[in-house]
Amino acid sequence: MHQQKRQPELVEGNLPVFVFPTELIFYADDQSTHKQVLTLYNPYEFALKFKVLCTTPNKYVVVDAAGAVKPQCCVDIVVRHRDVRACHYGVIDKFRLQVSEQSQRKALGRKEVVATLLPSAKEEQKEEEEKRIKEHLAESLFLEQSFQPESRAVSSGPSLLTVFLGVVCIAALMLPTLGDVESLVPLYLHLSVNQKLVAAYILGLITMAILRT
Repeated sequence: MHQQKRQPELVEGNLPVFVFPTELIFYADDQSTHKQVLTLYNPYEFALKFKVLCTTPNKYVVVDAAGAVKPQCCVDIVVRHRDVRACHYGVIDKFRLQVSEQSQRKALGRKEVVATLLPSAKEEQKEEEEKRIKEHLAESLFLEQSFQPESRAVSSGPSLLTVFLGVVCIAALMLPTLGDVESLVPLYLHLSVNQKLVAAYILGLITMAILRT
């Protein structure tokens, strides 16, 4: 006996909802922003019905707050701000889009969209510009502080190794030369003329390096 395969039921609230944009920004001094559009997409193989809810419905007018979306189609939902007052500046409101199958009442998915009223688009752009300038100055200061220790190390004077090599070269030049019989220094410490020339050359290089720093 063959059992008929049942279509898996969609779990309530787990269906992804695709809406754009996810944030609405209204500017009090720009009437063109008082009307904005939310686009709801339906990428599925079945039709969806939707409903738009708002935390402060008295501040907004939502055209076609409920309706249906055909499979693999989209609909535009117009949102108008009707209470543009200074007391609402910076207040964050929320819209919730709930979708479900046309034959069911339970919500298969939901998506929240935030809405904010700001006083001026120019002030917003000015704040963004000031923010970018501050970030640039902070980055420049960080780079300057990062390179300062290295420059200080270079200009702080000769290293211990340089000083040690200089002392060795001076000591080598002060030792007796081979063939000096009257010297009290042991014979194995007597240096040849070529060895002293090498020591003098190295000492000259060290002296030039110290003078440049």
